[in-house]
Amino acid sequence: MLHKALSTVAAKPPTLPAYLVESHYTSALDQAPHLRGLLSHASFAEALERSVASRFRSEKRAPAEADVAAYLHSLHLADLALACACAEGHETAWEHFILHYRPELYAAARSLGGMANPQGVADSLYAELYGLEVREGRRRSLFHYFHGRSKLGTWLRAVLAQRHVDAIRAARRTVSLDDPGGPGEDAHPGDGYSRAAALPDPRGAAALETGPERARLLAILQGALQAALAGLDARDRLRLSYYYAQELTLAQIGRLMGESEATVSRKLDRIRAGLRKGIDRSLRDERRLSEAQVKLCYEYATEEWPFDLIESLSH
Repeated sequence: MLHKALSTVAAKPPTLPAYLVESHYTSALDQAPHLRGLLSHASFAEALERSVASRFRSEKRAPAEADVAAYLHSLHLADLALACACAEGHETAWEHFILHYRPELYAAARSLGGMANPQGVADSLYAELYGLEVREGRRRSLFHYFHGRSKLGTWLRAVLAQRHVDAIRAARRTVSLDDPGGPGEDAHPGDGYSRAAALPDPRGAAALETGPERARLLAILQGALQAALAGLDARDRLRLSYYYAQELTLAQIGRLMGESEATVSRKLDRIRAGLRKGIDRSLRDERRLSEAQVKLCYEYATEEWPFDLIESLSH
C-alpha cells in the first residue's frame, strides 16, 4: 500500500502506515510535552505525509517502507510538532514560539545588513506564519511548508534571508509613487518591504528547506571543503585520515608518526583551523556568499549532509 501511494506523490501526499504515524506522534509529544493537548493527531499525520511527499517527489521509483521510516526518524519532530500547533492557531504554542524564536529572528534580521528596520522585517513574517488567509475553512499558514528536515530556527532564517533578497529585487523593479523616475541608485534596500506589492508565493519556503537553495549551498560548501582538503600536504591529510577515517586515538597516531600526543592534538587543531579559514574565504570571496548564507551552509551541514570525508581523504 505504501509503495503504491508513494508512486503518486506528485498528485497528493501519501497515506502513511498507522504505526509510523503513531510512533512519531508519540515521540514528538515526548520531546515537546508542552504541546500535549494542543497538537492533533490528524494535523501531525498530514505534516508527516507532506514531508514524505516532498522528500521523495523526485525519486523515479517509490521508496521502500524502510527508507520512509528511516527518513521520518531523521526529522526534527519537536520542531515539526510546534509548527503544526502554531499553524492550527493554538495560543499556547504561539507563546512558546514567540518566546523562543522571536529573539533569534531579530538577530538574524540584524545580521543580514542593509535594512532600515530589521525588527519590522522579522515581524513581517508573523502574519504569514500565523496564516491570516483562510481557504476552505482552513488557515493557510507558512508553517505548512516546514517539513522538519532542518531545525525550525534554521528554516526561519533561510526564509527571512530569501525575503530580504526578494525585497531588494522588488525595490529595484518597483517605481516609486512619489518619484516617476523610479527608486534611483540611492534607494535603501529595506524600502522594498514597503514598496513591494506582495510577498512571493509561500511555497518557496519549502524549497529553502528541501529544494534547490539548500542543495545549492551544500554543493558550494562541498566544493570549498574538497578544494581545502586537496590543498593540504600529504602528512596533514594522513593525520586527518588516521583520526577521522580510521578513528585512531591521539596516542596511536603519535606512535605512527613519531610525535607526542600533545603534538598530534596541536597539529590537528591547526589543520582544522586552516580548513575552516580556507573554506570561509572561498565561500565569501570566491562564491560571494553573504554572512547569512555562510552561516546557513554550516547549519545545513551539521543537520543532514551526505558528504563522504573518508572518500575525499583517499584521493
